[in-house]
Amino acid sequence: MAKVSPAQFVRQVRQEVSRVTWASRKETAVATLMVFIMVFLASVFFFVVDQVLAWGVQLVLGLGG
Repeated sequence: MAKVSPAQFVRQVRQEVSRVTWASRKETAVATLMVFIMVFLASVFFFVVDQVLAWGVQLVLGLGG
């Protein structure tokens, strides 16, 4: 790779940034909401799995009952 001067690097970065298609405010809000929903669903799922496994271990080992 050829070395690039700092000024040339900055020009190339600006050129690439101008080509980026940025998400709209609405798209960003919807994506953020979807992330929160998926995190909530995953946390509920893992909580339920953890409770079932804990119940199974207690049943097998005869602990706490």
